[in-house]
Amino acid sequence: MKSRNFITGMAAAAAALAMASAVSAQEMSEAAAERLAQFERTGETRTCVNLTQVRSIQPLDDHHFLVEMRNRDMYLNVVNGRCSRAASAGTYLQYSTTGSQLCRNQIVDVVDNGGQGMLSGSCGLGDFERLTHIEEGESASR
Repeated sequence: MKSRNFITGMAAAAAALAMASAVSAQEMSEAAAERLAQFERTGETRTCVNLTQVRSIQPLDDHHFLVEMRNRDMYLNVVNGRCSRAASAGTYLQYSTTGSQLCRNQIVDVVDNGGQGMLSGSCGLGDFERLTHIEEGESASR
């Protein structure tokens, strides 16, 4: 009976550890939080954006990407998993798609410029959450 309780206790501990690491994996870095302080999260999400309208995708850290559209709309994408070294100097994002949209679950690769194009990480995109710019006077009142 003791070994069964021990195994059950170990399984529960492992599950708790896995949940804790999943939660902490999505925590925002200080640099990401600082950059996102210019925006307000609207909670409005979409699963895809028109690829031809994407101006840039800026990794803020290994979990959060800022997506700027040609019309100046901004989106936050919280990736599934971790895109290792995404925000590091000397890396760039690479993806390929068969359609005209960039969508949730699209795989994005992080490629090391200095390492002859060596892959340093991959992740799946999450939903695209629309952001609005915070006016300068508005941020002081928050």
